[in-house]
Amino acid sequence: MTLAPFVRIIAQGKGRARPLTQGEAQQAMTLILAGKAAPEAIGALLMVLRMRGETDAEIAGFTAALRHNRLGGTTDIPVDLDWPCYAAGRSRGAPLFALAAKLVAQAGYRVALHGWNSHQGTVADLRGALQATGILGDGLSYSALEALNPAAFEVLKLRNILGLRSCINTVLRMWNPFAARASVQGVFHPSYRGLQSRAATLLGDKNLTVIKGGGGEFERHPAKEITIYGLHNGVEIDSRAAAILTDTRRLHDPEQPIDIAALWSGAQEDPFASATVIGTAALALWTLGAAQTFDQTTALATSLWGNRHSQDRRRL
Repeated sequence: MTLAPFVRIIAQGKGRARPLTQGEAQQAMTLILAGKAAPEAIGALLMVLRMRGETDAEIAGFTAALRHNRLGGTTDIPVDLDWPCYAAGRSRGAPLFALAAKLVAQAGYRVALHGWNSHQGTVADLRGALQATGILGDGLSYSALEALNPAAFEVLKLRNILGLRSCINTVLRMWNPFAARASVQGVFHPSYRGLQSRAATLLGDKNLTVIKGGGGEFERHPAKEITIYGLHNGVEIDSRAAAILTDTRRLHDPEQPIDIAALWSGAQEDPFASATVIGTAALALWTLGAAQTFDQTTALATSLWGNRHSQDRRRL
């Protein structure tokens, strides 16, 4: 089977074209990941969907194919929280969300970061930050996409040829390669928050928090109220989390660079950056059900941040 029938369905002309069903989308992505689709057909499929906009069922079908094609994304140790990192914003600053993920791990949860970050400067380099801070281990892991699933990585790299992002960016956020019981996702464009939560419902996911995050990552602005989409115990949500800080600073201000290793060690004090870490960790802890309210998980995250270098690690 080739990809041509699926391209024909979505692109055969006004009045005749229609969206792919979830099953058709899964078949199409399965062909792509198996290397059985011509590159011209892949480009045609992705760009037609880019222009038209993907449906919930299409994203769910593509994601189902990727989940079935986990390859390296398996582990004998259960993962509590899936944390995709696929933003490609040129304006991103230090990846403070990585420190938030570490706080969640220090609360006793197993957190799996995975991703690929292109088009970013040195200051936004997640892999470099993880090495500089030495925070990996003890519940926090990071997996590179090119090792987890080389076929998906090749599809993602088509951006360099096509000149535009495609639905693979969304699908990778939805992937959850380690089958964690909960997931957090950041988006750049607000319209994708609802798309991802509705697709997650079709996939049978239960706990997912989606926000418009800094540069497209799961990282909240501490001085702004944020809108939260997703699923909580299988129920679709549309909630608000109040600001936890009064400040007018931009989330990633190039005039106020952050040394992420110094911030983690305590050598650099930055109340705004610390609040970013605490607020992001609080949302992740709420997703995991560590407490019932944002105020409670914010208090927990604040305590974790203040005691982040303690040797006594246990589930609080």
